Amino acid sequence: MATVRIIFIIYSMAGVLTNGKLSLEVDRPWLRVHLSQEAMLECCYRAGSASLQSSWLTRGYPANGTTIPFLVPLSDRVSVGERVHAGVTCRTLTFTGVELTDSGLYQCWFNKTEVFTPGTYLQVYTPLEKTINLSERTKDGILVAEGVLLFLCVLVPSAMLLHKSKQLHYLQEKRSMGEKENIYQGLNLDDCDKAASLYQDLVANIQEEIQLENA
Repeated sequence: MATVRIIFIIYSMAGVLTNGKLSLEVDRPWLRVHLSQEAMLECCYRAGSASLQSSWLTRGYPANGTTIPFLVPLSDRVSVGERVHAGVTCRTLTFTGVELTDSGLYQCWFNKTEVFTPGTYLQVYTPLEKTINLSERTKDGILVAEGVLLFLCVLVPSAMLLHKSKQLHYLQEKRSMGEKENIYQGLNLDDCDKAASLYQDLVANIQEEIQLENA
């Protein structure tokens, strides 16, 4: 498949193929279309004033493995047409709804000149179908599990931060209590008792002086 595509690209890059008055335009080498969609192939050429007859051919694969060209059968689903613009004539082949069996190489054949266009390879593909069919109950369970995981992702870090904050507060209180104990440990109790006695004696003397003055 890749080799065929490379050949098409080489043909396209080679330029214009001529045969007398016939001059071929570059074909689209590859067209990939979804199953049941519309596909339009075209081959374009310049022929001057000459009138040319052409047919659409595709390639078949007999039992011996060699390819042989055969005319594309027309139907309500497959039709041909023609359009002309700026001296360039394009013959079209349109599929209104492609099928898998439509995949293959399509070429224009000009009857009088025996010339084949490089052609376009049409690939019809089907999309990948969903292989996992989940019930509504399973979907609800998955949503609940996601909600729980999200809640845990928020709760666990918050709890860890709160725990660290409490530990830090406890350490600060313990350090403050240790500093207070160190202050009290530096005081001499005997000195405190002496100071208290002196204070009481001073108060007593002041009271006696006040009583004497009043007398």
